[in-house]
Amino acid sequence: MALNIQVFKTRALTALLFVAVMLTGLLWNFWSFLILISVIHFGCWFEYLKLVEKTYTNRIDNAIKWFLAICGYTLMIVAGQHQIGGDLYLEILGYQVSLKILFWVFLFICLLIFLFQNRQVIPQAKWMSLAGLVYISLSLAALINLYTTAPLHFSSSIIDVKDGRLPILIIVSIWINDTMAYLVGSFIGKTPLSKISPKKTWEGTLGGIILSIIVITIIIYSLYQLTAIDIFGIALIPALCAIFGTFGDLFESKLKRLANVKDSGSFMPGHGGFLDRFDSLLFAAPAVWLYVKILL
Repeated sequence: MALNIQVFKTRALTALLFVAVMLTGLLWNFWSFLILISVIHFGCWFEYLKLVEKTYTNRIDNAIKWFLAICGYTLMIVAGQHQIGGDLYLEILGYQVSLKILFWVFLFICLLIFLFQNRQVIPQAKWMSLAGLVYISLSLAALINLYTTAPLHFSSSIIDVKDGRLPILIIVSIWINDTMAYLVGSFIGKTPLSKISPKKTWEGTLGGIILSIIVITIIIYSLYQLTAIDIFGIALIPALCAIFGTFGDLFESKLKRLANVKDSGSFMPGHGGFLDRFDSLLFAAPAVWLYVKILL
């Protein structure tokens, strides 16, 4: 895959503006972070539902789209709400009822209504639409939950991660992997990675993963004093981001192929839509969440 200079320039200029907006949201405070994730959530949801419509040639009413996106947003907030002030309680008939439980009940009832009432949406499209709750909403809930996290416990070191550092680490790892995979694949890529995405090559994919691990590990090592064993433990984070991010990219490519479209949207020249830009994040964030919460 030869390097297209004009395409690279367009992607680079758009990416600079994109990075400026992203870093402002990530670094300012938690609420700017939440606003950023909220915009990403709704952008991904509406593009995803358009793909569902095209896949099954079944129009979904705009009111239903908003209904599903708001249900997904409710799920994202409830699942990630540990970072939004903890659980709240209401007194109902003399009993203290968890607001979190009420949200879950509300969400469950709403989804049952969608599943069994809206006859204009065929069953396959309904189930694929509901899959967005896991694909988009729970994935972003994992990212919110990682905004503030307990110290990471390695074999001989404890790293006190400041607020917002893990989401930034995940996103920067993905950026480095995507950029390096594109450049390496453009110059030396010869072996196609998958029929789903013919432009991706094994050389570019492996180059992106390796370079992402090296760059992120060097950055973290310069910030924290780590032993060789602990460096391996922290290097698993960019590795997970690169590997699962690639799966996320391939998964979204499959969705676009089913819908017979080139891009999920067009909000970023040279980069496509929200799903095109954040497909890797939707797979990488849950993978890192599992690693951090279970192993560290």
